[in-house]
Amino acid sequence: MKKLPIGISTLQKIIADDCVYVDKTPYIQELVNNGSYYFLSRPRRFGKSLLVDTLHQLFAGNERLFRGLHIHPHWDWTVQYPVISLSFGSGQLANRAELERRIRHILRVNQERLGVQCEDHEDVTSCFSDLIRHTQAKYGRNVVVLVDEYDKPILDNITKPDVAAEMRDGLRNLYSVIKDNDAHIRFAFLTGVSKFSKVSLFSGLNNLEDITLDPRYSALCGYTQTELEQHFSEHLQGADMPLVRAWYNGYNWLGESVYNPFDVLLFISKGKRFLPYWFETATPSFLVDILRKRQFYLPDLEALSMDYKALGDFDVDRIHLETLLFQTGYLTVKEERLPFVGGLPEYILSYPNNEVRYSLMSYLLENYLTDDRQERGSV
Repeated sequence: MKKLPIGISTLQKIIADDCVYVDKTPYIQELVNNGSYYFLSRPRRFGKSLLVDTLHQLFAGNERLFRGLHIHPHWDWTVQYPVISLSFGSGQLANRAELERRIRHILRVNQERLGVQCEDHEDVTSCFSDLIRHTQAKYGRNVVVLVDEYDKPILDNITKPDVAAEMRDGLRNLYSVIKDNDAHIRFAFLTGVSKFSKVSLFSGLNNLEDITLDPRYSALCGYTQTELEQHFSEHLQGADMPLVRAWYNGYNWLGESVYNPFDVLLFISKGKRFLPYWFETATPSFLVDILRKRQFYLPDLEALSMDYKALGDFDVDRIHLETLLFQTGYLTVKEERLPFVGGLPEYILSYPNNEVRYSLMSYLLENYLTDDRQERGSV
């Protein structure tokens, strides 16, 4: 029986440790064949980092890692691309100066890995541009740019609008370099939790294809029912599968519904006990603070109607609570409607499953009651 890849986000370690790997390379093959610049928004702990690392290993030509996977016979292993990898997943940054120091460190790590020496510029955008151009010149091939947790410095400060705006502006300058260096880039992929409006963070990078609500890639991250039964059948022997589905399946982005991988792995590891594994570890404090301040009427979340624009209309100075709940994974698409022929679609959102429904209600109710007691006690 294969091991469970709990907490592992690199393909090489999954293969080396003989862990279960759910093959997502059919989707990756379609991405690479159909375009060059992509953006994907998914909630925390949905396998985004593993997806980014898989892209890295594929373009770097690490053929042995892909033996037995769908893409292996369809990929030209004689061609290797230099990969520039940026990740903001670790730690929290308190201000713009810390962000720029982190970016310089990330770029320096890439220079060392790629064996490229860049000029010592004062601004990080020039450093990034140099890295792309010098890498392309050294290897004689256009580069691949991968960005994981592209929005974390902003979300970590979302309840402090001034700081969040500084972070957004700094990241916007950085990401605009990708479009400016189109002639030197083979493929670019950015992923994170939120989808900021194009007029804010992505105003300098408007050539990204947003696949967040593309039915073809709804199961790019997460486990489908078929994948769960195929890869985890031994691990799930004796489990009440209809109840497993009701508790942990149901996340949907207009295609096939999926399970959160973190839930599945912890459910198996912890003796098949039905507990809120994802909710207890992935719920950001900023979301709880916003919900408590807004006093949202929870029954409304059972069937919330939103239009296409509202789902992506998010910025540091324009936080729509419903949009935030959808992007962070507490609401999901249950139905798509066309109000009239030729019009923009509308979506019915609801809780994805029992874990989120019961956990969110009980957690917020507990916080509301605590606040109420504190207020009455201070009177």
